[in-house]
Amino acid sequence: MKRNILEVIFKETLWKCRLIAILAVIFGMVGSIALFLIASYDIVIISKKVYMFFFGGYRPLNFHEILIEKIIGAVHLYLVAVVMLIFSFGIYELFISEIDDKEGNKILTIHSLDELKDKLGKVVVMVLIIGFFKRVMNIDYSNPMEMMFLAGSILMLSLALHFMHKPFSKGGQ
Repeated sequence: MKRNILEVIFKETLWKCRLIAILAVIFGMVGSIALFLIASYDIVIISKKVYMFFFGGYRPLNFHEILIEKIIGAVHLYLVAVVMLIFSFGIYELFISEIDDKEGNKILTIHSLDELKDKLGKVVVMVLIIGFFKRVMNIDYSNPMEMMFLAGSILMLSLALHFMHKPFSKGGQ
């Protein structure tokens, strides 16, 4: 009898401990919101510079490069924010409770850890590609070998995207 009571108490306690995952959900959402706000602030700042370019006489020599770099940086932050958002939704649905969507949207519905990993993996690959693109924009290519490395990198990224979206059959079918 004692063993059964202890077992029940232990199982209930262990089950309730899953609720500690709410910390990951809360701080993931806070991080996501912070990144969305920072990226939006960056877009507002660059929008002011675009306005000054057209109407205020602001004419730096490298304006196009500045514009592209800031926009790519904001896109990078937005994608990282999306990673945090998907992570928060996934952890909530896996450990806390299912989220009932009245409109029937299933974009953030996650039923297993593998499904969460798949969704996060795809966005993380996009984050890495945008980060790569941002870094490549600032490199001076002084010899043909560097251009070959760039071409090889672009080929590898293209292959990664191709295989990321290619459906694989399970069980050798």
